[in-house]
Amino acid sequence: MSNRDARSLNHPAPKPPELYDFRRPTTLAREHSRVLEVAFETFARQWGTQLTANIRTRSQVTFDEVTMTTYDEYAAALPSLTTMVLCDLGEEPAKAVVQFPGAAALSWFSHMLGGDGSHEEPERPFTQIEQALLRKLVEDLIDDLRYCLNGLLEGDIQMSSVASNSQFAQAAAPAELMVIASFTVQTAERVARATLAFPSEVLLRRLGDANPVIRDGEARPLLERQIAEVPVDLTLNLTPFEVTTKDILQLEVGQLIKLTHPTDRPMLVAVDGQPVGSAALGKAGTRLACTITDTKETNR
Repeated sequence: MSNRDARSLNHPAPKPPELYDFRRPTTLAREHSRVLEVAFETFARQWGTQLTANIRTRSQVTFDEVTMTTYDEYAAALPSLTTMVLCDLGEEPAKAVVQFPGAAALSWFSHMLGGDGSHEEPERPFTQIEQALLRKLVEDLIDDLRYCLNGLLEGDIQMSSVASNSQFAQAAAPAELMVIASFTVQTAERVARATLAFPSEVLLRRLGDANPVIRDGEARPLLERQIAEVPVDLTLNLTPFEVTTKDILQLEVGQLIKLTHPTDRPMLVAVDGQPVGSAALGKAGTRLACTITDTKETNR
């Protein structure tokens, strides 16, 4: 193994930076993002277990990330031919979306009917039998969603319709913000990408009550409180002095080095190389200690 290969194993490639549009900030607050991440991670585990039970083949679902973008951008990023299950959210005009490749769904159906799911099928509309199988899978998926998003959805979520073209599926207005959760679904040897999309207003309405975002006026005192609790290394330094390289190379065990620091001068107290005061050397029981003799004021 080359040195380059060894370095790549010890230090994986950094994640590429993501572009951010400051003209249209659509990022989730950290407090809200963490709550949603926990909910979707739980959903991924439940979905994997449910999918395994339904298709009788070991399945695993992994949560990847949660983002927020407009519905138009979300739909444009999807393949033109894919399976989009639209779900009603009570009286909300916008719908939730469960999206996954149609080829992956056809593989699931093959397992459910006793096949091995290895036959490659092109993206196409489902037959009536396949639609019935899809409804069974989606209804179980929605049950998992109800459990994992309990308290975040005001109304009930119900399967409404199925679309096979992402450009014609109108789940929400083009400019409406959507919370997008991405997943990796693995069944047998097949790996597919799936997404869940919810109108941001539906989720953030409850998140704002249960997990309010910190206001700008509260940020400074919280930041100062956090900084005050950060541990730092405190050092006690003698007055530095110069020696030659030859002196360093000729060091021997037991050699006596004369220091330039006077015995009656306090030593320098520093944090990360920055002086914060001075102190005299002392003793506290069986341990060395120092007594602060002076402090240095710093500009705030």
